Amino acid sequence: MKAWAVVRHSEPLECIEVKRPEPTGTEVVVAVEACGVCHSDLHFWKGVYNMGGGKVLTLADRGVTLPRAPGHEIAGRVVAVGPEATGVTVGERYVVYPWIGCGHCEHCLNEDDNLCAKQSSIGVVRHGGFASEVVAPHPRYLVPLGNLDPALASTFACSGITVYSAIQKVMPMGPDKPIVLIGAGGLGLAAISMLRAFDHRAIVSVDIDRAKREAALDLGATAAVDGSGDDVAQKIIKAAGGPVDAVIDFVNASATATAAMGALAKGGKLVNVGVAGGELTLSLAGMVFRALSIMGSNTGTVKDLRAVVALAQSGKLPPLPVTRFPKDDANLAMRQLKAGEITGRAVLVDS
Repeated sequence: MKAWAVVRHSEPLECIEVKRPEPTGTEVVVAVEACGVCHSDLHFWKGVYNMGGGKVLTLADRGVTLPRAPGHEIAGRVVAVGPEATGVTVGERYVVYPWIGCGHCEHCLNEDDNLCAKQSSIGVVRHGGFASEVVAPHPRYLVPLGNLDPALASTFACSGITVYSAIQKVMPMGPDKPIVLIGAGGLGLAAISMLRAFDHRAIVSVDIDRAKREAALDLGATAAVDGSGDDVAQKIIKAAGGPVDAVIDFVNASATATAAMGALAKGGKLVNVGVAGGELTLSLAGMVFRALSIMGSNTGTVKDLRAVVALAQSGKLPPLPVTRFPKDDANLAMRQLKAGEITGRAVLVDS
């Protein structure tokens, strides 16, 4: 089968031929009809992550070998099942949960695969949705698509569950208490959509790009803050009417994390989601006196995916803007995402 793969880091994806999967045991083969193009795919393509303090994490450190087809936001049709796979139907469409764990540890048995120490995620360790087909190791990783648009629903497997999980970490919160979202890219806009579905009314979006701030307001943000300059914390406080109880940082670079900390009220929470990287210097005594919380949020669970799909099927989740690209234009989609030219989400679809 055909796959658009990272063959050498930071060089254009190459179209390669890989062996078509033949399922065994509980495995399920899904023909990819739509695959979101995520900023995580850009980090995968680059091959390194900025861990702060001059340290980096490489894909080799994550157990990845090249060539590898990226793509972890997948919706498609089941085309083959192993002899022990039950509960899924050949020909039916599903969203694929990509953050596969070992299947045996306490986290995996609780369906918290994203917390497994031995992950083998689709689009990272396994070939992903930039290929024609993907393999899910068990039917439990598939969520029925129903009548949802596959291009939009594919994004639920990462951006959808990532924002859902991050929002849960700052809840419960009164609907008129401002929640600050740093970054108005795919994740930031998805978070606005999700908060609106939860009937939250006070949403402050922060971004350096005017067009993205306008997109945030169009989707339902109540205020949009220019994220450039050295006074971002003060601008957030002004837009929110005072220091805030919750900031979700979808960029998570040194500058954005510093601004977020400066905007927090006593008892406030900062949830780190993005992987732009860097470091944050903290006053340890200040953390105590201000009773602040900082926590990382790593994607979401298959339980979260079921919840997000159900929310979308209910009609309560406002759809995001989606730009569709034929799979053969995978490099174009990656370039436009890297250049900040995509409003909402880019999705590869069958041409």
